[in-house]
Amino acid sequence: MPPAIFMAGAFVVPLAWVMARSFLPGGRSSWYSNYTAFFSSPVYPQVLLRTVETAALVTLVCLAIGYPYAYLMNSIGGRAAALLLAAIVLPLWSSVLARTWGWTLVLQDTGVINRVLLALGIVHRPLKLMRNTLGVVIGMSQILLPFLVLPLYASMRRLDPDYLRAAAGLGAPPRRAFRRVFLPLTKEGIVAGCVVVFVLALGFFITPALLGSPANTMLSEQIVKLLGPGRDPGLATAAAGVLLVATVVLLAIAGRMVRFGQVFRVTRT
Repeated sequence: MPPAIFMAGAFVVPLAWVMARSFLPGGRSSWYSNYTAFFSSPVYPQVLLRTVETAALVTLVCLAIGYPYAYLMNSIGGRAAALLLAAIVLPLWSSVLARTWGWTLVLQDTGVINRVLLALGIVHRPLKLMRNTLGVVIGMSQILLPFLVLPLYASMRRLDPDYLRAAAGLGAPPRRAFRRVFLPLTKEGIVAGCVVVFVLALGFFITPALLGSPANTMLSEQIVKLLGPGRDPGLATAAAGVLLVATVVLLAIAGRMVRFGQVFRVTRT
């Protein structure tokens, strides 16, 4: 009961208040006017689409980097795997703001990357590595990568190695054994990791604000603007409601595909 009360007070009640507030007219004509204003606007649907596209791109980048990383951790074992695990977990202990600010020092026109490229004569003018989608994706991918690697690694650790030995004994070369046996059996980890990264990316604020530009505004940034000068709390809560509903629907669909309670177990069965 105490944990349930805490969860209700810390999460359910605030989210319910946001959803209820989004249906208050607040000077508009009807209870659904905030959502009508959101979807009829020439700006907010585009921002929502951009947010979904950015989150999907970050998820793909994390999957492309995270799967080989988790596979290496699972393959080598021992102290080397522990070091790789520490390398992916330790950044979680530092501030997202600090890490994002660090990326600004690396990616800006006078940053480390451009200075090295200019010094080597590879480029003749600084590359635009931030204030665009590229910078946002780089920063968000680095921050969210652990949330994909950890469920993937847990899924791989639960895989019985006898399956791969059986595939090899039946004459399957390593690539075919990976494609036909290992990859399908880690599907739950892939889906769970991708869902976690995608959902977290939908609500990112600091990284897009520092590494992006007004042309790359995400929905969380737009909500903050709606709560600033010239505030429109009705429209802001409607935008938050759209984001919340999209998240709940995605989690419900994913929950029918994978068992989230089993994904994060790391012991072999």
